[in-house]
Amino acid sequence: MKRILTGVALVTTAALVTATPALAAAPKDPVVAVKKQLVAGKGVKFTERTTVDDGSMREVFLRRSGTLQFGKSGIAASDITGKLNISASDLQGLDESGENAELASMLKAMAQPERTIRIGTTSYLSGNIWALQMPEGKTWFKAPKGPTGGFLGTFGQPLNLAEPATLKTLLKGAKTTGSGYTGKTLLGDLWKTSPWLRATWLDKPSAKAQKTAISWRITVNKAGLPTRLVTTFPMAALGAGGKGTVSVDTSYTGWGSAVSIKAPPAEEVTSKFKDGEDDISETLDLPLGSIAG
Repeated sequence: MKRILTGVALVTTAALVTATPALAAAPKDPVVAVKKQLVAGKGVKFTERTTVDDGSMREVFLRRSGTLQFGKSGIAASDITGKLNISASDLQGLDESGENAELASMLKAMAQPERTIRIGTTSYLSGNIWALQMPEGKTWFKAPKGPTGGFLGTFGQPLNLAEPATLKTLLKGAKTTGSGYTGKTLLGDLWKTSPWLRATWLDKPSAKAQKTAISWRITVNKAGLPTRLVTTFPMAALGAGGKGTVSVDTSYTGWGSAVSIKAPPAEEVTSKFKDGEDDISETLDLPLGSIAG
């Protein structure tokens, strides 16, 4: 009888174990996971696309790819290339004569990639509209306290998940999904938290823009490291008119890989444009609507 009761107990226990759904393991904290990645000489790569929806048409506006190099306290350097969604066919039939010559030249330049190398707070800008302003023999412009992504960086991903403080701000009140997190965060809160955003946009958003909510969705891997980030926000957040929206889809790969970003060769660098000026603010001060619409 004792053996029978023991057998029944074992069968019953096995049945209960089989019938009970496995509890999902709690996701690892992304903030902790990213902090562990902040090792000098290590980094992460990313690719992304920016899509603009003006209500009547939705299309890819910009594609970017880049590498972030870490130091012990955060992002020490970056190398980012961006290209507007302009093809050679878009430029066919362009009037390059008379009064239109300058505009045609600018549009042709804007169809080319822009590359920005940033080391510490010094940016080196090349290609795109910068090429029009370079003195002969120079291909890079050196800008102390320059932007992270040059001219096109303003239209890229405003959130940088390699910043633990930014991640922490995002995750306040966020909802957990099967593969990560989702939520909304005010632009003003991100501006206060993120050195990357401040160095990307340079100009502080208006008081009205700071009340804009950025909707976001983060996917993480088993280690808690972000693998994808999708953000959506009103075009007005960028200082552009209209009621359109901007969506930026960023993928992260190679967390912890060896990275070494260096400044361009000194002989290719200038700190003065061909007109003798060194102020990049006018070049950067082009709202999204002027080139997206």
